[in-house]
Amino acid sequence: MAAKYTRHGFGDEESHPHQNGGSNNNRVEDVSSTPPISNGNGTHQWTGEKIPSSHLTLAQKLGLMDFLSLDVWRASMGELFGTAVLVFMLDAIVISTYESEVKMPNLIMSILIAIVITILLLAVFPVSGGHINPTVSFSAALVGIISMSRAVIYMVAQCLGAVLGALALKAVVSDTIENNFSLGGCTVTVVAPGPNGPVAVGLDTVQAFWLEVFCSFVFLFASIWMAYDYRQAKVLGHVKVFTVVGIVLGLLVFISTTLTTKKGYAGAGMNPARCVGAALVRGGHLWDGHWIFWVGPFIACVAFYLYTKIIPKQHFHASGYPHDFFSTVKAGLGIRPSI
Repeated sequence: MAAKYTRHGFGDEESHPHQNGGSNNNRVEDVSSTPPISNGNGTHQWTGEKIPSSHLTLAQKLGLMDFLSLDVWRASMGELFGTAVLVFMLDAIVISTYESEVKMPNLIMSILIAIVITILLLAVFPVSGGHINPTVSFSAALVGIISMSRAVIYMVAQCLGAVLGALALKAVVSDTIENNFSLGGCTVTVVAPGPNGPVAVGLDTVQAFWLEVFCSFVFLFASIWMAYDYRQAKVLGHVKVFTVVGIVLGLLVFISTTLTTKKGYAGAGMNPARCVGAALVRGGHLWDGHWIFWVGPFIACVAFYLYTKIIPKQHFHASGYPHDFFSTVKAGLGIRPSI
């Protein structure tokens, strides 16, 4: 992840106070009460230097200027089309593996998902940072990799892209396959024929909820963590990092589908956009328990962020947008950081 554009994606390898032996410690910072002019991402619009967090307004911490940035909206197109391809491919894989009636379809499905995700991340990474998942975008905003405004733009683009991907899949499959496999979407329960008429079969709501929370947290902890920390990203390189992300997601899909063995439960979603795309296009029982696929990842993102605040600061080196959630809240409350 050596390129500068990664400052808006998973990580950044620009100059950092912990690099170069901490040479930035001797720099004299402006302590005047008037904030330096910011270009909206925490750097001076003339010099390009990082502006001390205490000098930025709430609007600057939130990155509201991103809403007026043409580059940000162009980057969001990468998220939109990347998510559209992701949804089309993943849902098609779900349908094709189970339709083929092979032994252990969930294993084959997981392997194919890992490969597809790795390829798509590498394809979208140069454009937008390669999120294609609201869980990643929201988590990145919480820890301060990107601004909250950019995260909102990305998440809207991802949801729109997911709808496009679901519409594309709907256009190429038969009505029978669409009905039998719920368009490959995220399901907790499905309606199946029973001895006394149609019945709902699937996983208990509480079980599905906790699986979503735990799998989403493991996803962030075991794979995204490497991309957030510029030291690991530099050592491994973005090809290896995204390969690990794909493998971890594939493993979590396999675990969540194998652990429960409940017909009607499609496994942990870990990507709210993918789940909402099929739900909006297919509708029906896809909305049953749909909240799980949003609330679960949200809680996981918050838990992961709190973890990054608990561990020693020297063990988490993320760079990019310099303002995490707590510092933004303090700015909103008018609390100045201690010097």
